[in-house]
Amino acid sequence: DRLYFATLRNKPKSTVNTHYFCTDEELVYENFYGDFGPLNLAMLYRYCCKLNKKLKYFSLSRKKIVYYTGFDQRKRANAAFLIGAYAVIYLKKTPEEAYRTLLSGSNPPYLPFRDASFGNCTYNLTILDCLQGVNKALQHGFFDFKTFDVDEYEHYERVENGDFNWIIPGKFLAFSGPHPKSKLENGYPLHAPEAYFPYFKKHNVTSIIRLNKKIYEAKRFTDAGFEHYDLFFIDGSTPSDSIVQRFLNICENADGAIAVHCKAGLGRTGTLIACYIMKHYKFTHAEAIAWIRICRPGSIIGPQQHFLEEKQAMLWLEGDHIRSKQKQRAVDENINRVLCGLSDISINDRLNKVQDLDQYRENDFVDKADVETQSGMTQGDKLNALKSFLSLDKDCCFCFFRLQDMKLHTRSISQPFRLNTSGSTEGSMSPLKASKVMAVNSPSAERISRLSTSSGSNFKSVSINSRLASSLGNLYAASDDDESKMTSSCSRTGFSVSHISSHLNGSLQLPHRNNRELNNNLYNRNSSSGNNLSSQTSFHSAVTDEYPSTFLYEPYNSSCTIPESINS
Repeated sequence: DRLYFATLRNKPKSTVNTHYFCTDEELVYENFYGDFGPLNLAMLYRYCCKLNKKLKYFSLSRKKIVYYTGFDQRKRANAAFLIGAYAVIYLKKTPEEAYRTLLSGSNPPYLPFRDASFGNCTYNLTILDCLQGVNKALQHGFFDFKTFDVDEYEHYERVENGDFNWIIPGKFLAFSGPHPKSKLENGYPLHAPEAYFPYFKKHNVTSIIRLNKKIYEAKRFTDAGFEHYDLFFIDGSTPSDSIVQRFLNICENADGAIAVHCKAGLGRTGTLIACYIMKHYKFTHAEAIAWIRICRPGSIIGPQQHFLEEKQAMLWLEGDHIRSKQKQRAVDENINRVLCGLSDISINDRLNKVQDLDQYRENDFVDKADVETQSGMTQGDKLNALKSFLSLDKDCCFCFFRLQDMKLHTRSISQPFRLNTSGSTEGSMSPLKASKVMAVNSPSAERISRLSTSSGSNFKSVSINSRLASSLGNLYAASDDDESKMTSSCSRTGFSVSHISSHLNGSLQLPHRNNRELNNNLYNRNSSSGNNLSSQTSFHSAVTDEYPSTFLYEPYNSSCTIPESINS
């Protein structure tokens, strides 16, 4: 219960229990014409650093921190934006919660922000729009204060240093249009295309899009290795549908970041970048305008604001179509990945079977060679014996070799007990041996040997190697066991799905609009309610003749990650 926001008439003095601070004179918006805010990203960063530092000070640990502003409506609107954005970024409040707290009490309405143009304002940008834009940008990773380089931002936004800002880091850079040569014209620095080359190449800017009339030669960019496109439309006007579609196509197919410029890099540049953000990130027109102005103040002017409002529905529809195709493509890729995984399992299984079979055959050959060595009979000896046998009298059907030739072969423990009677392989037995083996009444010596004697008493023998068949049967049975184990293992594998609940539910109700904020306020405060973001306690201001202070947020969580502190 430490952080408060108040509107005070006079500058208060800090007390034993309360610390007051104000940034109205420290963080000042530099206007073009009638515009006055919102404050840019560097100022928001510096404010967050300042507030985090105060909340961490040991000397202030027992004090209430009151951020206050004066009665200047423009400065008051910027102060409310700063502390509201802090609540969104660091206190994890929704934009609606933060805005509702700012409206609580009997404070007067906040002045809406306007564009950087002459004449009357026709489009109001509320504090809530800005908070929602910051929240969307934070969700999509457009900025991160843990890595934000405030010095670089402030250096390059200066006219003399290039006058450019990142809208989406790594994707869109908005900058003032280059000139034929670098010079000072009426005290205003102008930069040639070559002045941007080192920074663009360092930050992977690959494409340049020019929206204003031709001032420099595009060849100067293309010769340096950049892509260059011209999409001219009149300054202060809105782009045609064909220009919008061509711009989106270029940006969607660009390999690197895109640097976009018109004459000042504000109106036309901001309008087309907003179209891309609305299509691909589903920002509302107000959220896109707010975020781009926070990044590059003065962007999107006059009728361009209403143009974005009109194009929102179409751009959202196009974006939804692209996202649905991407989701379907992702599903298809996942299915293909699963199928490829199954194919790999099947292929590996077959390879294992083939390897096992090859190993079996190698062992078989080794065993047969060992038997031949032990028996003293080689393949040549068997062939000679067969040749001798065929030369005998055809009427003699059976000849008996020595009993040693019919001896059962000794096998290793790992091999099945068998006779060496494989047909055409090395170490095959002669037909005579096969016929004699039939006389042995041993199950392991069973073989089929047929002798048919027709007119010439021809001798034919067919031997079937039952060992190979039985061994293959055992091999595939073992493989099937492996497959069953694999299937069982896979069936035990699962995925855990964690449920994610949204902080902003559909039941959130905001006060009804009562035109308390000029022209474009979406919400009104309930003057009788003491609503605050923490819903823990109410703050009653002890200051008289002032607007009641607003108890803003729950106790600061020191575990929150904060940026590097800036000296107060």
